[in-house]
This record gives sequence, C-alpha cells and structure tokens, in this order.
Amino acid sequence: MLFDAERHHYQVLNIGWKEQRRIYGVIIHVEIKDKKIWIQRDGTEIGITNELIAAGIPKKNIVLGFLAPYKREFTDFAVG
Repeated sequence: MLFDAERHHYQVLNIGWKEQRRIYGVIIHVEIKDKKIWIQRDGTEIGITNELIAAGIPKKNIVLGFLAPYKREFTDFAVG
C-alpha cells in the first residue's frame, strides 16, 4: 500500500514474483482533489466505488476519473 497523505494519493499495488515472472500492477488508485474523491483505478471485484457509497459517501462527491471527461456527465457521479 502507498499512502501520501500530504498530497492525498492512495494506492494498493500488487508487487512480487510468480515463478520467473515479475508482477507489478496498481489495483486501486484514489485521490482527493477539490473535496471530491477521484477513483483513478479500481481493479477490485467488489468495487471501491461501491464501498464508498455503502460507507455513506454521496455520488456527487465521487469522480470516476478512469472515465473520459465527456462520459462522466452521463453518470450519476460528479464530473470533476
């Protein structure tokens, strides 16, 4: 896990080896910008976005940063 509380960047990484092959990948990348939670990457089965909503975070405070900006307006989430 990587947490940069000063710049409000949070990541969960998969790092290691599987047999002779190197594994490195970002599973979750979340930022807090302009009082909104930006989901930049969500590689989980459950979905970090669903977890945030279940925790009481309103959709208007969540930006799906992995979507192109023009597509965000067609969701129930913040556009940015």
